[in-house]
Amino acid sequence: MKHLLVATVLFIALSNFVSAQTSETFDLITFQPPKGWNRQAGTDAVQFSTQDKASGGFCLITLFKSAPGLGNSREDFNVAWEGMVKEAVTVSGAPQMFPSDPKGEWLIASGLAQFEKNGEKGVAVLYTATGHGKMINALVLTNTEVYEPAITAFLGSISIKRPLTETRTQPPAEPSSSQGPITRHFWKQTQNRRDAGGYAGYSSNTYQFFGNNTYKFTRVDFQNFAPKYYVENEEGTYKISGNTITLTPNRSVFSSHRSTKDDPPSKSGNLGLTVMQYRFEFIDLHNNGRLSLLLSPVDGNETKRDGPFSFWLNGEERKTYSYNAVNAAGELVP
Repeated sequence: MKHLLVATVLFIALSNFVSAQTSETFDLITFQPPKGWNRQAGTDAVQFSTQDKASGGFCLITLFKSAPGLGNSREDFNVAWEGMVKEAVTVSGAPQMFPSDPKGEWLIASGLAQFEKNGEKGVAVLYTATGHGKMINALVLTNTEVYEPAITAFLGSISIKRPLTETRTQPPAEPSSSQGPITRHFWKQTQNRRDAGGYAGYSSNTYQFFGNNTYKFTRVDFQNFAPKYYVENEEGTYKISGNTITLTPNRSVFSSHRSTKDDPPSKSGNLGLTVMQYRFEFIDLHNNGRLSLLLSPVDGNETKRDGPFSFWLNGEERKTYSYNAVNAAGELVP
């Protein structure tokens, strides 16, 4: 199946990305929908799906509304891969990329990877077109070769018109010594853990930075067996210089709790106080207006405070921690 989808991606990459006939328009995109497939349209995407109950085969094609791009096809692809593919399924690793290729006024980037979701395995193919300050994405999820001709016909039928008003991509502002967005939100990172038995627990880290140059950090670690909760609380001061932030803790304590975080601690104590420096930046990873705070230890080493590195960008794992902007209840900020 993977080999046929590779051929499909290459076929589309070498095509003119147009169709002689189109029967439907969505946003800037015209295309011919797969005949006989189920259709579901929303504000931000249109989906076509089909399945064979006898064999278990399925295919889902999602065409996304145009979104502001970064002006670079590979960077747009990477942002879409993080925000669309990895949000939808669990992929086996970094995508297998194919050469970028200009098609008229649009530059195309495409790649694929195997995925698993709810015990179902298949292949995810992402196709990204970049131009005029915009990016347009098509995502294919399938577990069989049967739908390869329909996938090829659909992608080959697509044509894209120029936006009426072009969006010029603005370079990100250089970080300054001002606090900027860092004091506007709470910043949260959550990581799930697995073992041989499946779900094993999670860890949740939260930073809060205040206008008086103090900060609070909280770590909550949950596991399936008692004591179920391990909690850390740290307070200190921070200093920003250019794109570097220095955290100087003045208090750091831990506690273990048997069943709930409100149980009396079965064990508690003080933790060591370690000054840490990070390079930081703010980025809209998923092109949805939600900021993430990226913290990269200056020495390149994982920290006890933040835990193991688990952030991917531009197809490679980075020595960086990504924290989402949340409110006081831990909900993502719109």
